[in-house]
Amino acid sequence: MELASVIIPMYNVETYIERCIRSLLVQTYKELQIIIIDDGSTDRSLAICEEYSSNYPNIEVHHTENRGVSSARNYGLRFVKGKYVFFVDGILECLFHI
Repeated sequence: MELASVIIPMYNVETYIERCIRSLLVQTYKELQIIIIDDGSTDRSLAICEEYSSNYPNIEVHHTENRGVSSARNYGLRFVKGKYVFFVDGILECLFHI
């Protein structure tokens, strides 16, 4: 299986981010690199993501100043290792098949 990279830009989404991450972790396609870009969150979003990152080796968290979702997505492209790239908003659950 080819590695697929999923970029999640997030800004103050503590209410939703855990559900978003869990929806990716339960996918049947297991070759996922999950790249979370903290776009300067001021709530607990970052702490939640860092806890997942410490428990799952395929999840990585990167930080940037708040510059908006497009900038965060583009920043995430620097860390892509997969053949395929997907973007998922931090407020959404994900269900996809490759």
